Amino acid sequence: MTQDFKALANQYKQALLEDVLPFWQKHSIDWEKGGYFTCLDRAGNVFDTDKFIWLQNRQVWIFSMLYNQLEKREDWLKIAANGANFLAQHGRDSEGNWYFALTREGQPLVQPYNIFSDCFAAMAFSKYALASGEDWAKDVALQAYHNVLRRKDNPKGQYTKAYPGTRVLKSLAVPMILANLSLEMDWLLPSEQLEQILATTVQEVMTDFLDPARGLMYEAVAPDGTHVDCFDGRLINPGHGIEAMWFMMAIADRHHDTATIQQAVDVILNILDFAWDQEFGGLFYFMDADGRPPQQLEWDQKLWWVHLESLVALAMGYRLTGREACWQWYQKLHEYAWSHFADPDYGEWFGYLNRRGEVLLNLKGGKWKGCFHVPRALYLCWQEFSALSGE
Repeated sequence: MTQDFKALANQYKQALLEDVLPFWQKHSIDWEKGGYFTCLDRAGNVFDTDKFIWLQNRQVWIFSMLYNQLEKREDWLKIAANGANFLAQHGRDSEGNWYFALTREGQPLVQPYNIFSDCFAAMAFSKYALASGEDWAKDVALQAYHNVLRRKDNPKGQYTKAYPGTRVLKSLAVPMILANLSLEMDWLLPSEQLEQILATTVQEVMTDFLDPARGLMYEAVAPDGTHVDCFDGRLINPGHGIEAMWFMMAIADRHHDTATIQQAVDVILNILDFAWDQEFGGLFYFMDADGRPPQQLEWDQKLWWVHLESLVALAMGYRLTGREACWQWYQKLHEYAWSHFADPDYGEWFGYLNRRGEVLLNLKGGKWKGCFHVPRALYLCWQEFSALSGE
């Protein structure tokens, strides 16, 4: 692959605007009850009508973000409003905590058992408020954001399965999502609060969760950042680690912090070296830091979001540093991802492959895959390669 950045930008732009977004616009909008269907088979047929709060909010975010940053298209705003109005009416319990799942009609199905529903609600309603100009949406965004801040040190609260005090671990997911969420909400937050949260999350991610000897990002550590020798304490989640690094680069770029950008690129390259399947290609889903058997039985699957987040991270890393290793890895990941996940016959991308790279689940959306990682990555890679081409 030659460095034809303009052609790459066009490839991502075309995939986003002519393939992926039309797929979701055609098949996922529940105009009758509100919100979105996410359980879609290969051709886009709905196979389950339950509505998962993460995915509902993420789809509101996608269409609001594109309306704000790409084009003021009324159909995009209408789709975002269809989800935002449904969620505002049905998505929270009486104390303002966001459920995990609802029925098609909006009845609660699964309790608000962690704060990630609140995270994505804050992201969604922040961008929807910006797109729509609705003050009530700002209020929803800020309420959800303050929920996240209030619960971040005990994200599962009463729903945790852990026995208190025996083996206390903290998760990379919390500071990495809080970092990205705060960036997404910069227009709504006081600048002093925003900068303090960004600095704190960068410090925590790059100090407590990064093993300096191995250069790998651990998924869970003790509260003081030390390793715990158990399944969870040895867990490496390559997709999370790499996604966290492009969040870190975005924050560091905002502050012209070249040292953190270079450190994040180092971590990305280390994770790729560690997680690449030398036999069949692609990135493993879960790994044990010490090479022991992981507890996740799906550890060797190849997942769409892991590869897409890696493409974003490598494109961003190459633009910001010009390091040749980023470009070499980008080419390798691009070839694998586009040849294995993209579906030229029915549109959108497959989500789940077995270790050999064969389609494992013949779906385009489900309980965990919705209208988020594919369109976000396509949009971001389009912007990165447009910048690299000088446009």
